[in-house]
Amino acid sequence: MVLLSFDIEEFDMPFEYGKEISFSDQIAISRTGTIAILDILDKYKVKATFFCTVTFAENAHDLITRIINSGHELASHGYYHSDFKPEHLLQSKLKLQEISGKEITGYRMARMMPVDEKEIEKAGYVYNTSINPTYLPGRYNNLNISRTFFIKDNVLQIPASVSPLIRFPLFWLSFHNLPLGIYKSLASWTYKKDKYLNVYFHPWEFTDLDNFDRFGFPGYVRKNTGTKMIERMENLISWMRNEKYSFGTFQDFIKMIKK
Repeated sequence: MVLLSFDIEEFDMPFEYGKEISFSDQIAISRTGTIAILDILDKYKVKATFFCTVTFAENAHDLITRIINSGHELASHGYYHSDFKPEHLLQSKLKLQEISGKEITGYRMARMMPVDEKEIEKAGYVYNTSINPTYLPGRYNNLNISRTFFIKDNVLQIPASVSPLIRFPLFWLSFHNLPLGIYKSLASWTYKKDKYLNVYFHPWEFTDLDNFDRFGFPGYVRKNTGTKMIERMENLISWMRNEKYSFGTFQDFIKMIKK
């Protein structure tokens, strides 16, 4: 099963590169990208999971309604994207349930940072997908963590997919920068080995990020964004469909592995 997921959040990433961006622009850019994603998923009849901050959800009620009505899963990405306190785990869960009318069972920490699994359990989540089990200088050092799903503190941990053996990450940055054929080969190897694929993206990737003066992004971040990203995602999904890969939400995946 392909677990396609999107972290929908206020677009605060320019702050990491010393650029200012207004809150209204943060929301507008993420709205535009989320609409593009939903249009792609509708076109190919694919179900996905959206990890959402409360801040974005409060400013995009119509998109939350569309996500739910389209049969996708809504999960928590925290209350805010750039601020975290342990109490936000439960607070975000409850607020997203109030906004969506659906039970929130999953959590992903902003920027895939570490989060206390005991706090995840206390907040009532069934699963956590906040681990990138690879090594990236200055970001992740998780080579000691299982590549595939496991239980910790009564919570199902579902790490992002990395390739067997070399643990090459299959997340959004590699999708932008690798030739698509090589990315597909790594994805195929991982899917056949693990019987599932957990890959994640963001709405702002589906908008034009080429303006260096505005966003400050280096080439490896802004490469293949906007229209090119839409085309690449459609290409990837079409290829997966042709390969007979199934798609599902994290909740679907949990039902499958419990059988």
